[in-house]
Amino acid sequence: MFVKNREKPFLAIVPGIQRKTLAVGDHTLMTEFILEAGAELPAHKHPHEQIGFLVSGCLILTIGGESCEMRPGDSWAVPGDVEHSAKVIERAEAIEVFHPVRQDYL
Repeated sequence: MFVKNREKPFLAIVPGIQRKTLAVGDHTLMTEFILEAGAELPAHKHPHEQIGFLVSGCLILTIGGESCEMRPGDSWAVPGDVEHSAKVIERAEAIEVFHPVRQDYL
């Protein structure tokens, strides 16, 4: 399967944060996020495991009550059903993979 990224639209999820679903497999889904400086992703959880990679910018991620500043090249893993949130310090781009496929992202 091939996905031409420029053909897919971004969708706003909260003010200052947009997502675009990229490739979708039988068991995983990949998403691109654009996060504007000052935006916040509220604390939430879901049954999906997610792993991410910061392409650019700076975020403070909180996963299961532990916070860490993330810079380009850093990555993370969030187990299913663990609360997590993000505060955007500098405009950022991140790529995340979810397992199983998030039906709400299709």
